[in-house]
Amino acid sequence: MNREIRIPQIRVIGAEGEQLGVMPTPDALKKAQESGYDLVEVAPTSQPPVCRIMDYGKYKFELQKKDHQSRRHQKSTQVKEIKLRPRTDKHDLEIKIRQIKGFLADGNKTKVVLTFRGREMANQEMGRSVMSNVIAELTPVGTIEYAPRMEGRSLIMVVAPK
Repeated sequence: MNREIRIPQIRVIGAEGEQLGVMPTPDALKKAQESGYDLVEVAPTSQPPVCRIMDYGKYKFELQKKDHQSRRHQKSTQVKEIKLRPRTDKHDLEIKIRQIKGFLADGNKTKVVLTFRGREMANQEMGRSVMSNVIAELTPVGTIEYAPRMEGRSLIMVVAPK
C-alpha cells in the first residue's frame, strides 16, 4: 500500500510584484521567511490559489492610513432647523432668512418649520404667504427639496444648497 502525499501547489507573487511561479506551499513559506516577509493568500478561489510575499503589518498600516485619509476629507451634511410662526414680524423674518442663507452657504440642508397654534389653523393662508416669502428670498442660494406641506399643525419644507 503505497500512499502518495500530495503537497498543495500555490502560485506565488514576490515582494516586488514579480511572478515566482507555481510551487509547493512549504517552499513558498520558506522563501518568504528567508526574505523577512509574510506569505499572504490573495486569491483563495483561483486554481491554483494565489499567494503574495509581503510585509503584512505594513500592508495593514497602509490600509488603515488610507481609510483615515478618506474619512478626513469627507464632509457630512447636517439638517439645520429654523422655526417660524405665521405672525413672525418682517424684521425677524429677515434675520431668520439670513440664518438660513448662512446654513446653506456652509453646505447644510435647512428644514423650515412654520407652526400654527390655536386659531391660527383657521388662517393657514397667512402661514403659506410667509413660506412663499421665504422661498422667494432663498431661490438664488438654494433649491426647494421638499415643498411646503402640512404635517399636523406645522407647515414644513426642506431647502438644500445649490
